[in-house]
Amino acid sequence: MSTKRGLQLDRVVLLGRTFDEYRRYFLLNPEDLVGKTMLDVASGVSSFCAEANARGIRVTSFDPIYSLTPEKIAERCEPDLQSVFRAIGSVPTYRWTYYKNPEHMRELRKRASSTFLLDYQAHPERYVSGALPKLPFADDSFDLTLVSYFLFAYQDQLSYEFHRDSILEIMRITRGEARIYPTVTFEVEPSRYRPLLRSDPALRDFEFTVIKTDFEFLLNSNSFLQVRRI
Repeated sequence: MSTKRGLQLDRVVLLGRTFDEYRRYFLLNPEDLVGKTMLDVASGVSSFCAEANARGIRVTSFDPIYSLTPEKIAERCEPDLQSVFRAIGSVPTYRWTYYKNPEHMRELRKRASSTFLLDYQAHPERYVSGALPKLPFADDSFDLTLVSYFLFAYQDQLSYEFHRDSILEIMRITRGEARIYPTVTFEVEPSRYRPLLRSDPALRDFEFTVIKTDFEFLLNSNSFLQVRRI
């Protein structure tokens, strides 16, 4: 599960993240987002959608787990959380600044998943089931699309072709821009796919910009990739 350089995951795990974490990952100003439509891709049990909508920000979440009942999703949350936190203390490449310690981080993860589960039950229309590289939305449906801890992070499980096709599909349904965080893998290595994306003829209509953030937990995870049409 852990390596010298970081965390090694052999599958996608359900770890809830909060609105404030997203705000820092993607340099979001909540006031600027009111009235806009956003898509959170591979959102899992994060509470961003619930918290954003409570602030008047229209967010839709997209993830394969939304085909499951709230009870089934809840059954997966704790085992996934435990599997990660068994190894997290032995990984030296973490920055314990935003999170005070592993227990504080664990509490935020549990709070996020609990908030998500309540909203998932109360507002199922906000949660759309499906899997990249296909998105069941019309062209130009969203002003901003976010992807956190999926593309690049799971580089060893997801091929370059999957990344390319996912970005093409994300930009089809996005009229503004997409942001992908982080730009490193869980083993804190820069993704080898980033330079390939820039030189791929299929992506010639897009520009890719790495933007620094003020958040870093994984070593070098202080940037996101902004994707825009040229």
